[in-house]
Amino acid sequence: MLMSIDRISKSYNAFPHPPAKVLNDVTISVGAGEALGLVGESGSGKSTIAKCMLALIKPEKGSITYDGIDVIHAAGKDLRRFRREVQMVFQDPYGSLNPRMTVEELIGEGLLVHRLEPTAAARRDRVAEMLEMVGLNPNDMARYTRSFSGGQRQRIAIARALVIRPRILVCDEPVAALDVSVQAQVINLLQDMQRKLNLAIVFVAHDLAVVRHLCEKIVVLHKGEVVEQGSRREIFENAKMPYTRSLLAAVPVPDPAAGRARRAARRLETAT
Repeated sequence: MLMSIDRISKSYNAFPHPPAKVLNDVTISVGAGEALGLVGESGSGKSTIAKCMLALIKPEKGSITYDGIDVIHAAGKDLRRFRREVQMVFQDPYGSLNPRMTVEELIGEGLLVHRLEPTAAARRDRVAEMLEMVGLNPNDMARYTRSFSGGQRQRIAIARALVIRPRILVCDEPVAALDVSVQAQVINLLQDMQRKLNLAIVFVAHDLAVVRHLCEKIVVLHKGEVVEQGSRREIFENAKMPYTRSLLAAVPVPDPAAGRARRAARRLETAT
């Protein structure tokens, strides 16, 4: 496995109340080139797991290992390699991109930090390559993000994360802030990038329809615990836990008659 998370727990201070436990003995793994979906309602611990995976916060117990690196205690060369090879795309492209920087500066910053391209010309060529890869015009690299739509900004954010050639991309609700008409474009882009770059994707979401389209492995979280995990087919066609089935039942269907039949079946199941 490329990354293994073993029995991590995390609490947040809630003074004057006792600490609130957000994660409790969570164990998951991510393989090379794999798309893993983390699903659950708000407050289930999805984003906290993502932050632990990125070493933005540290769990109180448990271990996180990435390609032989102890993530929780990493330092020096190991930490620098980890920071380059595990990147994140945030939920809100309006807040995650610095409006004072041009597109070229935003995408090329990682190349400077990690010293991946020796010259300004080489960095510029790499930025142009990434803009083409995510479906944007390289001639726009001198523009500022305020002149782009939300979907275009998220493409810039994806290009910024991928420009340094990571092996894992953690996406925390990356389409939640976008119009429905744009969401599918961004999801298809991520799927295309996964295939082209053999990229592992950890996709945090509460929208099961999106997760079903992108992820072949799914982990269901409830109140900080893993209640079920398995392949896409196992979760969507043969879910074992009542909580998972309730999440699936909440997914909208375009056929009103089918929706009514599903709700009736769900009520009957609950009653029995």
